[in-house]
Amino acid sequence: MLSTPKPRLTLASGSQIRRLLLENAGFDIDAIPAMVDETLLRAAMEAENAPPRDIADGLAEHKARKIAAKHGQSPVLGCDQVLACGGVLFSKPESPEALREDLAKLSGQTHQLFSAAVLYENGEPVWRHVGIARLTMRSLSAGFIEDYVARNWDSIRHSVGGYKLEEEGVRLFTSIQGDYFTILGLPLLDLINFLTLRGDLPT
Repeated sequence: MLSTPKPRLTLASGSQIRRLLLENAGFDIDAIPAMVDETLLRAAMEAENAPPRDIADGLAEHKARKIAAKHGQSPVLGCDQVLACGGVLFSKPESPEALREDLAKLSGQTHQLFSAAVLYENGEPVWRHVGIARLTMRSLSAGFIEDYVARNWDSIRHSVGGYKLEEEGVRLFTSIQGDYFTILGLPLLDLINFLTLRGDLPT
């Protein structure tokens, strides 16, 4: 009996966790990071008062469209994640000092993560979704923040908010509302549901 070939996806990202999630779910992944100026794109959308959900969606689509224009043989998935707290958007920390400042602002607060994914085929978007999670961070002392950043900087330097739930970052929170995969940066269940209903994945 012949085995069913793995569904192929081109991931418009260099994110190791997104690639791992997709591969563990049974996809054959080509990862091609989309070289875009996220800071400039985000600033332009913020200047137009775009809500965080739309910013995440716009960035994800821009990445998918750019890679699909050059590597459109298989479906292309673009992803992005935006963190918002008290009307302020947070970016990936540029330094340990910047991360310590971010964590001090997030301490004791509830913030939202918007994880967007857009799927392109034949040069057109065929599916999109923005997952939302709400995370409440415990009140953190300055000493704990200092030690936490020193211990984890190499691992979390590319993570908005400066944490990974699959690592020590889980200790920062008192409550979490939302899908685990969405928090990791990919609304995986929603993608699988779409592909399954369309007949791309066997049941």
